[in-house]
Amino acid sequence: MGENVLNENVLVLNTTYEPINICKVKRATVLILKNIAVPLEYNSKYISSPSVKIPVPSVIKLLKYIKIPTRTVVLSRKNVLIRDDYTCQYCGKKFPPNELTIDHIIPKSKGGKTSWDNVVTCCKKCNTIKGQQTAWEAGLRLVKKPSAPNYIYFVHIVRHLGNNNSAWMKYLYK
Repeated sequence: MGENVLNENVLVLNTTYEPINICKVKRATVLILKNIAVPLEYNSKYISSPSVKIPVPSVIKLLKYIKIPTRTVVLSRKNVLIRDDYTCQYCGKKFPPNELTIDHIIPKSKGGKTSWDNVVTCCKKCNTIKGQQTAWEAGLRLVKKPSAPNYIYFVHIVRHLGNNNSAWMKYLYK
């Protein structure tokens, strides 16, 4: 059990609780033992030796702030779908990618820009209802306010979405 457990992924948060990396349990345990990080969440496994039993962390937070260079995520259909978790931002239902469109909250015909805060994932039914109106004119309300995603989230975390680690969710989707 020990070797497999050491290779599991651990979410690393900055002191501000911003996700900045993913490391292996082995690295996370070293950071904790060196008082560089503290565990915030554990999974149900343990690292065991004859004299010690250590719970396996799934989320750690650094004790010293690390400055991360500012980078931006490219605005693309794929990245909007990932940001919105393949969920229509009007009705709240999840769909396969081919059944979704990218909708301008304020339509281009009314001066709306193609930007992170004006585009959302939308099912075809809601898109038909909305038409060339603003979301408010069509009587539609957004599930969540759209914004540009964190670069680190896309580079490291999206890669591991299949991990389905429920302990990570409260730190990733704010």
